[in-house]
Amino acid sequence: MTNWLVRHMVKNSKETENPAVRAAYGRLGSLTGIVVNCLLSVTKIVAGVISGSLAIVADGVNNLGDASGAIVSLITTHMAAKPVDEEHPFGHGRMEYIGSLVIGGIIILAGYHLLEDGIKGVLHPTELAASTVIVAILSLSIALKGWLYHFYKTLARRIHSEPLEAEAKDSISDIFGTIAIFISIVLQMLKGWSIDSWMSIIVALLVLKTGIEVCHDTIDILLGKEPDKELVRQLEERLLSYPEIHGVHDLIVHDYGPGRVIVTVHAEVSVDSNIVAIHEVIDKAEREIGKSMHLMICIHMDPTVTNDPTTNRVKEQMQEFLKSVDNRLSLHDFRMVPGKNAINLVFDCLLPPNGYKDMKGLEKQIADYAASLDKRYHTVVQFDTDFV
Repeated sequence: MTNWLVRHMVKNSKETENPAVRAAYGRLGSLTGIVVNCLLSVTKIVAGVISGSLAIVADGVNNLGDASGAIVSLITTHMAAKPVDEEHPFGHGRMEYIGSLVIGGIIILAGYHLLEDGIKGVLHPTELAASTVIVAILSLSIALKGWLYHFYKTLARRIHSEPLEAEAKDSISDIFGTIAIFISIVLQMLKGWSIDSWMSIIVALLVLKTGIEVCHDTIDILLGKEPDKELVRQLEERLLSYPEIHGVHDLIVHDYGPGRVIVTVHAEVSVDSNIVAIHEVIDKAEREIGKSMHLMICIHMDPTVTNDPTTNRVKEQMQEFLKSVDNRLSLHDFRMVPGKNAINLVFDCLLPPNGYKDMKGLEKQIADYAASLDKRYHTVVQFDTDFV
């Protein structure tokens, strides 16, 4: 069913990096979610009123909230597809993240109201008229939500959509919630146990958990969370595949929305290289990597000494020492600058993302170790932060 809808509703569906194709996927996901959730909402609310089940009514209201979330997804996906303009030189891709945040808020609000109604039901219980029709409706709901979860997940994976991923998480939460209500109805029919309101509270807690998770994940992205490790690994691997590039550091990923990723990185090249020739290599790497990985990459050249045995040996000794102090420490841009009475060891020391507690102590340890190698060695260290 999912593939059939994609074939008939999304032109050029394999071109997922194309903004128009992404928008078409987003519209398909949102419109399908609106139709399915509205159908479920009306059916459940009617069934809940007839049976007197507060939990089923609550689940129906939750589906109505899901439909609202799909409407938000539809709007924000459309806005995210807008092209670059003078006021937004990096496009509008982050509107998808804002849409996810709004969806998370809607889910939390629905969960709050469900919890409130569930508590009222526990304090003031009402008689439940369970029937096989109600069981059939809940079974259909579980099946539809299961398909909708798979549908959202498939589309989200294809276009890397945060709003669709949020809708998928909400769908799986709804499945567990409806199963809980299903169990309460069956137990009412078989054993006469009245646990409908308690199940309503369980549904509410599941909905609240999902909403909080969606908001948390989206806020992380907007604040600038650590980039995807696989993306970083691929970038480093591609850069180091060029023989002229001996090392990479200071790699930063700027996320302006799906399909709008900008990468900046420093590439270490030999100080003896012809500047025109090495610049051609860097330009080629930017073009090839940018095209194949669907991102914009800006590479800064860092000239380093590669053919001096003494420099290489001291660099390796300093690197091993830093690792012995803290395995997260490393160095780059290492140079030895001889003077009249001293030899300066100039390099950048890479710190972990959360910094280093005793910076003065670390500086002294580095200086003391360098002097132990040769009393003429003095260290000039620039401390950087590892963003990946």
